[in-house]
Parts: sequence; structure tokens; C-alpha cells
Amino acid sequence: MQKSMFTRAAVLAVLAALAASTAANAADWSDTSLSYRYGTNFAEPFGRNDITKNILNLSHASGYKYGSNFFSADMLLSDKNDPAAPGSSNGAHEVYVVYRHTLDIGKVTGRDFKYGPTRGLGATLGFDLNTKSDAGYNSKKRMLVAGPTIFFDVPGFLNVSLLALWESNAPHNSFTNTDVPRYRYKTHPMLSAAWAIPFSAGIPLSFEGYANFIAAKGRDEFGGSTAPETNIDAQIMYDVSPFIGAGKNTFRVGLEYQYWRNKFGNPYYGAAGSGAFAHTPMVRVEYHF
Repeated sequence: MQKSMFTRAAVLAVLAALAASTAANAADWSDTSLSYRYGTNFAEPFGRNDITKNILNLSHASGYKYGSNFFSADMLLSDKNDPAAPGSSNGAHEVYVVYRHTLDIGKVTGRDFKYGPTRGLGATLGFDLNTKSDAGYNSKKRMLVAGPTIFFDVPGFLNVSLLALWESNAPHNSFTNTDVPRYRYKTHPMLSAAWAIPFSAGIPLSFEGYANFIAAKGRDEFGGSTAPETNIDAQIMYDVSPFIGAGKNTFRVGLEYQYWRNKFGNPYYGAAGSGAFAHTPMVRVEYHF
């Protein structure tokens, strides 16, 4: 299972690198990065909330005449507190991929949608997908997203979207060695914000991250009730490039914090327990090219 996980991760990384290279050639601007983050207080529903994870990431953002693209692929490596199989001392592995394309309606139509604190209006389409090897659930999430986006007039950027989510999963139970047929949850909305805002506190810093507020998605594949989900991930980043003779924003370091309540729609006050409510500080390093 873990070997196949690494194979899929390698394929995704290669495809992402090719896509990033192609997009960069056609883009007005682009930014591709490799990053690493580490924390010791991750949590998983129906599991523990003291899981250590090492997370490798490949991200690409670019803009062209009519909009922008964003791609992110995480490789999450857990310790033994999130085991790869029942009774295993090896940690679970997960690949999580996000893609968003945002079309700038003002640029497409030639109209000015700037009003008050906003600078424009967009339409976002995209998807999430994951695959994970763990002791019980072995997620195979697939999700399509679509909806309007407002661009706020701030230094850097702040985009807020109201998205419809079409989500499904087809997990494999390692304890009973049975597959669950792909199950589609009720279509549900998500209010999502993404930002990167520079500021100064005696030194130049950047406040970055995302916040997702997700409605309940009906019954899960086992007949249980789902709950509204809150996932906020924010970081303060510092550019250390001048100290090592690199170009601006090539190497960055920072501190990150994730607040995740009712993770994946599992009520933390129910059978999922404290593992469905994560409070996770992390350290983060990035290389941009």
C-alpha cells in the first residue's frame, strides 16, 4: 500500500511540475515553490490528537490575461500514532491535491466590477482529491467546486469565494478488508477565503493562509450525521533570501497554525472524538523558483 502511495505521489509531482512549467511559459506571472512543514499535534477523526507529521508540498500559482491558476500537492507523512495498518508501527501516508482556476469576469467582459472595498469579481472552478493509507478508513476523496469569487482591494491579495461542493469518497476498511462503494454526499456550500498580505513589525513579514467554513453534507457513507466544518490555516512568513545572497522571496521561513473543527465533517462531540478537533502549530520553510 505504501509503495503504491509513493508511486502515485511521484506521478502527481511529475505531472504538477510539467503543468507548472507549461503554465509559466504562457503566464503573465508565475510562482512555483517547494515547502516543508512539521508539527506534533495533528489529529485524525476516530484516532488520536498527538500525531506528528512531516509534510512536503509542491505549489504553483500563475496569472494570465483572463484569470489565475493555483495548484497544490501535499505529501503527508504521519508517525506511528496514525498507523498505516492495524497493529503497524509505520505511520500513514497521504497525498492531497488541490486545483483552482479563477476567471476574472471584469477582464473577460471589459467591465469594471470595483465597488467599495472590492476590486473585482471572478468565477472559480476546481477540484480536491486525496488518497491515504491508514489503519481504518483509507480515504479516496474526490470533490468538484464551483462558485463566485470577490477580489478585495488590499496589499497583496484577499479573495473570498462562495463555492458549491460535490464530494464523494470510496474508503477501504483495513480491519474488515472491505471496500465501500463510492458514496456521494449531499451537495453543500463552502465560504472560502485565501490571502497573502504583507506587513511590517520592524521587519518585513507576510500574513498568509486560507479559511474554509463548510456546511454539513448530510449523512455519511455509514448513515451517520455530518457537522459543519471549520478549517483555518494561517502563517507568518519571513524572507531570509538577503542573508544568503538569493533573490527576493526565494527562501522563506515562518510559523503556521491550523484550527480544524469537525474535521472532514465528523462531529468532534460524537464518535469521532477529540481527533476531529485539531489545534496544530507548525514550522514552515519554502523555496520559490
